[in-house]
Amino acid sequence: MAATITVIAEEGYGRASFARIAERAGLSSTRLISYHFAGKDELITAAANDVVSTIGTFMAEQLRDRDGAPARLRAYIEGVVGFIDTHRAQMKALMAILLGGGLNYDADADRRVISPVEQILRDGQAAGEFGEFDPVIMAAVVQRAVDGLPFLLDSKPDLDCAHYAHELVELFQAGTTRTLP
Repeated sequence: MAATITVIAEEGYGRASFARIAERAGLSSTRLISYHFAGKDELITAAANDVVSTIGTFMAEQLRDRDGAPARLRAYIEGVVGFIDTHRAQMKALMAILLGGGLNYDADADRRVISPVEQILRDGQAAGEFGEFDPVIMAAVVQRAVDGLPFLLDSKPDLDCAHYAHELVELFQAGTTRTLP
């Protein structure tokens, strides 16, 4: 998987081939890859799923034992930004796969990605920790703010991601504690 992710991150989704991946992995032939994967699409899907699974495991740990919705929202934002910062090649590859059509990302997938944030927001509203706002819209905005970071890092690789996370936390803290007129 590492060689697949590296090739996609460095050369792009369209240039990822069994031959390039085998070369990157130090394999003398593509046979070992084709033994495990029926084709490029299956390999690319497995690589994307590997990254997504790693994110899920990482984020579960970040959110564990967080008391209160504000702390969970902060942990979510800081966790995703921290993951992106420390896994830049994986995230660049995942974004390339998504944009290249190598992974099915439809409305149901989008709802699954956004639903943990939405639940944090709904829980916070129910507990009186957050103000009045539309949790679906706010969750989408939170998710898009962190989803956009890999693209920003392409143009600003020296971006201070801890500062980026801090700014997002401050922004969404202000946005979730206000009351609508």
